[in-house]
Amino acid sequence: MKQALLILYTLIFIQFANSQQPNFQQKQGERNMNMGHFYGRIVDTKTNKPVEAATVQLTGNKFDTASKQMNQAILATVLTESNGDFSLENIPVFGNFNLIISAVGYEPVTEQVSFGVNFKQQNENSNNGQNGMQQMLSMIDKDLGNIKLQPSTNTLSGVTVTATTKPFFEMGVDRKIFNVDKNLVSQGQTATEVMKQIPGLNVDIDGNVTMRNAAPQLFVDGRPTTLTLDQIPADVIDRVELITNPSSKFDASGGNAGILNVVLKKNIKKGYNGGIRAGIDSRGKINAGGDFNFRQNKLNFFLSGNYRQNKSKSEFNSVRNNFLDTPGTVMQNGNGTNVGNFAFVRGGFDYFIDNRNTITLTGSYVQGKFTNDQSQRIDSLTNDKSFISYSNLNSHSESNFKNRGGQLSFKHNFTKDGHNLTADINYNDSKNDNYTLLNTSTFLQNNSSKFPPFLQQTNGSGSNRFLTIQSDYENPITDNKKIEAGVRAAIRDFKNESIQSFFSDSLNQYIIIPTISNNYQFKDHVYAAYTTYTFKTKKWNYQLGLRAESSNYNGSLLGKDSLFKINFPVSIFPSAFITYHLSEKQDLQMNYSRRINRPSFFQLLPFVDISDPQNLSIGNPNLKPEFTNSFELSYNKSYSKNSNFLASAYFKYSTNLITRFQYLDKNPVSPTDTAVFNTYANADHSTSYGLELTNRTTVAKIWDVTLNVNLYNSTIDASNLQTNLTNSRISGFAKWNNTIKLSAKFTIQFSGNYQAKTVLPPSNGSSSFGGGGGGRGGGSGFFGFQNTGTAQGYIFPNYSFDAAIKKDWNWKGGNTASLTLSMNDIFATARNKTFSESPYFTQMSERRRDPQVLRLNFSYRFGKFDVSLFKRKNMKTDENGTEMMPQ
Repeated sequence: MKQALLILYTLIFIQFANSQQPNFQQKQGERNMNMGHFYGRIVDTKTNKPVEAATVQLTGNKFDTASKQMNQAILATVLTESNGDFSLENIPVFGNFNLIISAVGYEPVTEQVSFGVNFKQQNENSNNGQNGMQQMLSMIDKDLGNIKLQPSTNTLSGVTVTATTKPFFEMGVDRKIFNVDKNLVSQGQTATEVMKQIPGLNVDIDGNVTMRNAAPQLFVDGRPTTLTLDQIPADVIDRVELITNPSSKFDASGGNAGILNVVLKKNIKKGYNGGIRAGIDSRGKINAGGDFNFRQNKLNFFLSGNYRQNKSKSEFNSVRNNFLDTPGTVMQNGNGTNVGNFAFVRGGFDYFIDNRNTITLTGSYVQGKFTNDQSQRIDSLTNDKSFISYSNLNSHSESNFKNRGGQLSFKHNFTKDGHNLTADINYNDSKNDNYTLLNTSTFLQNNSSKFPPFLQQTNGSGSNRFLTIQSDYENPITDNKKIEAGVRAAIRDFKNESIQSFFSDSLNQYIIIPTISNNYQFKDHVYAAYTTYTFKTKKWNYQLGLRAESSNYNGSLLGKDSLFKINFPVSIFPSAFITYHLSEKQDLQMNYSRRINRPSFFQLLPFVDISDPQNLSIGNPNLKPEFTNSFELSYNKSYSKNSNFLASAYFKYSTNLITRFQYLDKNPVSPTDTAVFNTYANADHSTSYGLELTNRTTVAKIWDVTLNVNLYNSTIDASNLQTNLTNSRISGFAKWNNTIKLSAKFTIQFSGNYQAKTVLPPSNGSSSFGGGGGGRGGGSGFFGFQNTGTAQGYIFPNYSFDAAIKKDWNWKGGNTASLTLSMNDIFATARNKTFSESPYFTQMSERRRDPQVLRLNFSYRFGKFDVSLFKRKNMKTDENGTEMMPQ
């Protein structure tokens, strides 16, 4: 035994000596000799409660091959778990170290720590045999106990945060971050409901999201996606990031709006943890889900799933005054019900090759089915309101969709902190098929048939494949200078087939209508490269960036010998961010970027949609992309404990704005008649400017409030399409979010939204933007209820309120449970009322959807975080009972 101890001590000495010498070539076996282990818990000094997500950093001496000297270096960095625990492994057992702890809302703490292992003393005590071995093993596995942090208000790296736990709202240099993982009113629902709680976002009753009066580009985990917000369960979302004016590092697409990045939950805690959840709403529809995470040694596995049933109801009405050859009034009213379900599964693993190289593989699968039934009555009146006829329209449609996605990522960390290289491949593939049967019966005033019943059938299918390949490099040259660079390729392939037919009584079968049936294909390739340079002085931070992008489009109507191809030359997109630190708690930032909004698939699609006989629609394959120059000035202040204020003024100028436009042409179903077509065209330009104010504060010890107010003006100049065709209106909206902690176990959330009278959004229907989709159904955009019009039209004011209450349980071992009762639109005030006009008609429309739906959701969290689970319990025991180090 004495010889074995001498050999062990000698190996440790060699390891220590080698770590201090130049030209050291570390081998795998020698790395395993760094077997020191510090662990402990971070707690609040006042409440003695654990501090989650605190940064724990260990520094010590390390040989620098460049300077040939021993320099202070970061040896390990971790974040504390939800119970405040941290674990630092593979630490050298000799020497003294500095333990640096920092956390949001706390004063930083630095402590000197060591294992107290002295090689000379241990060699002298080797005669103690087994007792000496046990003594050493106990010394290199050291519990640092509870380390207490003093609360404070703090500003870190350009992100101002004001909370003792992860706050709902954080502000970064180029984005606003909303931590929604514990949002109450959206539990058991979809990402659409989450967006209703986010300051700065507008969500209409169909789930279409706008940011600063334009549709943002939707990202998931920092990459473009074919998913829509209604296909993402709210319970799998960790946070939402609003990048209102993206720098050159980001995709230049998005035009008038920025980027909406949905970050999904992912856990890397050692041990195992997970949760299950289930819920039911007042319409008898259920939701259920769960997640599980397991990490040991070099592997981290994660898996989550969700199943949700949906029943959506809507009612709608409109009055339309026609100015065509036969003036008159058309009155429409009806209702719709959409019933369906979808399932969401996501999983993957991280493989930590070593401390500097990580491979991550993630996959997801979404599948859904929806059935939509709608009925409507249309009354036709003369100009003097005399009755002409009425029609009953009944529609039954079924749709199915599947979405598959995967991402393979690699990250390499160089020796220098912050110096890294990443590469990833992201693939999304969505498919859908749909069937619609429309039955129209028209009667005279005496209820006799004016025309025979008309049966129209639509069979459609489509696919969307999206591949992105990207690599990014980051290098902090000095403490005050950093360069970043990257390349990216995005390849999309769309296909869509729509077969329109009507039932012939004489032939007793459906006859295809070739003029409005289409088989369409569209390909889009975008290639980009960027670089940014960041530097700072005492009070100034600068980030200058340049991005180059080229793109090309290829579209074809299969079977009709109709092709079009658009090649756009390389475009340059500069950006600049300048931040001035007025004081420790105040920042002023100015930024600029140039962006592009390319036409979407549906805006280019050149086939006629006749699902609404009163509003035919068709795409325009000749659309050009719009370019936007965006400016923003922001002021950020942390003015008291747990209080933060942000003011942003912005201005945007767009050329070739993609806007809706109407024209009169022959009806494709009845060529002897004329019809109004809704399409898209490039308006000359548009301007928008506004002021956005966001304030988060703790009104009382138990009451946190976030208030957001947006005031803006939008002007569209389409005089190039029609003389004096302009539209301008000042508008705004406000959001109010309250979280009240009644006790340690009861929490109330109450939120409200108000939208002032505003101009109709200039464009609609972009498949790559953050629309609702995913089968919300229930009357969405059916029979004349799309926002029609050219550049003329507005939305009436509307408001709504949501509320929720949650009860929490906490058990020994860290397991928790909660029961949440919530209701959306609790006062049934949410309405979508619009007015649109053109040279051919004026139309007033109003819709309501899913008011006062009550939901009950239960969740249970479990887990095991124990250092000994993978450290002490993995030690082997020899025949004599002596514990040996793990292999």
